[in-house]
Amino acid sequence: MKKSLHVKKGDTVEIIAGSDKGQRGKVLYTVAKKNKVVVERLNMVKRHQKPNQKYPTGGIIEKEAPMDVSNVRLISPADGKPTRAKRHVLDNGKVMRRCARTGEVFE
Repeated sequence: MKKSLHVKKGDTVEIIAGSDKGQRGKVLYTVAKKNKVVVERLNMVKRHQKPNQKYPTGGIIEKEAPMDVSNVRLISPADGKPTRAKRHVLDNGKVMRRCARTGEVFE
């Protein structure tokens, strides 16, 4: 069975734990097997990079590191506040995500 997370690529999320707590960003990608999510310009780490085609001079670069999905909360489309997502199954079997507080549909 395919594992799924409560966030998807392109969602706006707020960080609820860690050094970036309270900041918001867009999800760049998710790693469902490891329960990780990468948020744009948040949880930045420095890495030593050897010269290659992408980084011809090499050096120390900053990039986003994956963080646990439990440390992010979805932003409600209705009121812009952090919320939980509930799964709602339609009659045709399709699953959609809804805001737990307002009932607004994500996507």
